[in-house]
Amino acid sequence: MSLFSKLFGKTETTEVEPEAIDYKDHRIYVAPIQEGKTYRIAARIEKDVDGETKVHQLIRADTLNDKGDAEDASLSKAKQVIDEQARWLFD
Repeated sequence: MSLFSKLFGKTETTEVEPEAIDYKDHRIYVAPIQEGKTYRIAARIEKDVDGETKVHQLIRADTLNDKGDAEDASLSKAKQVIDEQARWLFD
């Protein structure tokens, strides 16, 4: 633990990797970003292309107050991006 953490009472936390959700040959990792008391819609979309894992980071301007709602919205937006842009997503 760093000196500043000890002085200001911050504790170190380890983030847990979200579970992958398979959708149309893609993997979606729902990961809303906490900003104060709100959560920004965000997710990581992955697909294996020619033996290489391609990654697209989805971050929206939308924020929600409830983490569960943000997770649901993040999954919905990731699916929408795949549905609408799958052909161009990893070009």
